[in-house]
Amino acid sequence: MELLYEGKAKRIYKTDTPNELHVQYKDDVTAGNGEKHDIMEGKGRLNNEISSLIFEYLHDFGIESHFIKKLSDTEQLVRSMKIIPLEVVVRNVAAGSITKRLPFESGQPLNKPLVEFFYKDDALGDPLITDAHVKALNIASDVEIAALKTKALKINEALIELMDKMNLQLVDFKIEFGKDDQGIITLADEISPDTCRLWDKDTKENFDKDVYRKSTGNLLDAYEAFYKKLKGAVL
Repeated sequence: MELLYEGKAKRIYKTDTPNELHVQYKDDVTAGNGEKHDIMEGKGRLNNEISSLIFEYLHDFGIESHFIKKLSDTEQLVRSMKIIPLEVVVRNVAAGSITKRLPFESGQPLNKPLVEFFYKDDALGDPLITDAHVKALNIASDVEIAALKTKALKINEALIELMDKMNLQLVDFKIEFGKDDQGIITLADEISPDTCRLWDKDTKENFDKDVYRKSTGNLLDAYEAFYKKLKGAVL
């Protein structure tokens, strides 16, 4: 297969079928825009298994994504999308960068879910941008910005319901969207502990990449524990 793109966590390959791509999850783990980097055998398998289950759950919830099917422990078949160069972040609880930008205490619940846009550009450090910036950069129109927010909040509702079954708090998460061959804005990329903050409701134990960012435990153990909880909730 022809390699089309390689990122920090995945490789994307061309297939023989138009509008379908082959995704391979890697064992790489990074933090701080790649400043911290390790390879952990089994991490790609866990992210693929977790993301596949979550995409299937969202489909049953009425939320479509680029996901077609899981091909192996580390591979997926997905629909080709023209990726919108935004990280769409939904926050339910203050944590991470927002506590450095605004006077929120870490762990402080927000009055209502907050949607933020970050421009996807490693060289610029993926900066936070406003709706006006999104339009000025010709990334999305007013109608498309509204659609991105509406879809992100619907995904948030679905994920909160799922995490409740696991006694986990969905603190925040980042997602990406693309446009399919008909121009429809559709969920893409992945949803996994790499892209979410997930806290045990009682103990506040982390089941996400903050374990690696902050060196507070073993990332593979945290992801494996989350995967077992997820299987119990959805299967």
